[in-house]
Amino acid sequence: MTSASLLTDAFERVRETVYDAVMGLTAEQLAFRPYPAGNSIAWLVWHLTRIQDDHIAGVAETGQVWESGGWAPRFGLPAGSMDTGYGNTSEQVATITVESVEVLTAYYDAVHERTIRYVSTLTDHDLPRIVDKSWDPPVTLAVRLVSVINDDLQHAGQSAYLRGMIQYG
Repeated sequence: MTSASLLTDAFERVRETVYDAVMGLTAEQLAFRPYPAGNSIAWLVWHLTRIQDDHIAGVAETGQVWESGGWAPRFGLPAGSMDTGYGNTSEQVATITVESVEVLTAYYDAVHERTIRYVSTLTDHDLPRIVDKSWDPPVTLAVRLVSVINDDLQHAGQSAYLRGMIQYG
């Protein structure tokens, strides 16, 4: 197994988990918050996708999918907003809404496709490259990608848990 195939497999597993959590839900179900300060499925999937978009664009040295797709207004944010959800207040979480699961998955799919295109080109030689010198020790490409996968799976799992609450009370 190559580094590229391992990373592709990991991001495909994230996609499966995201889809299992959201498919067939209504806009109201996607907006459900288990308590007033809790996160909704819409927010969790939007946030994991925003972080993936931001971090993959950073390591690939490209623009974000978010910037080129007019996505902000489709999620209840002002045009041009680059919010990723990191550190959002309860009020900010409440602003993230979608009219349908298709909007949520369209953005996710665009980011996922770009991610797979990028990671499928990587070799073992690429992974030690320093991508963020603001940490001690500096962050390598390998560490950044594992961090994104970890964050994605945690939030996708939280979404699946919320789906269970919605479906089974």
